[in-house]
Amino acid sequence: MKSLKKQRRIQVLAAGSVALVLAVALIGYGFSDGINLYRSPSQVTEAAPEPDEFFQLGGLVKEGSIVNRDGVAFDFVITDGAAEIPVAYVGGDPRPDLFSEGQGTIAKGWYRDGRFEAREILAKHDETYMPREVVDTLKATGVYKDPDA
Repeated sequence: MKSLKKQRRIQVLAAGSVALVLAVALIGYGFSDGINLYRSPSQVTEAAPEPDEFFQLGGLVKEGSIVNRDGVAFDFVITDGAAEIPVAYVGGDPRPDLFSEGQGTIAKGWYRDGRFEAREILAKHDETYMPREVVDTLKATGVYKDPDA
């Protein structure tokens, strides 16, 4: 009788281990499309990503760089003070109301042929907000100015 209990316990442990490995693999696969890496313009110019890699580019919108095109499309330049990346917004949504020159932003898209093709633009949601990653990058390059100072 004990050997049957022992055998059943081993079967349950083996089935549980297989289920755990399968669950971890499925969660990892599910997150693979949802994880977007953030990069600054300096990082992109140092090591350009593959043309099919979707990622987030963040920094300040360069003064005087916004150029409107047909419909909701427009071009601008993202800078971190050390490097600049031209961006072409090709998304379907209109420009965010709080998107403006000299403000922090994050663009989501692809870097192809020396130009970032943005599908989505994230802008600040109030007068003082700037994404933490953008603030950290700007502080590292010495460009960040504290709005409270």
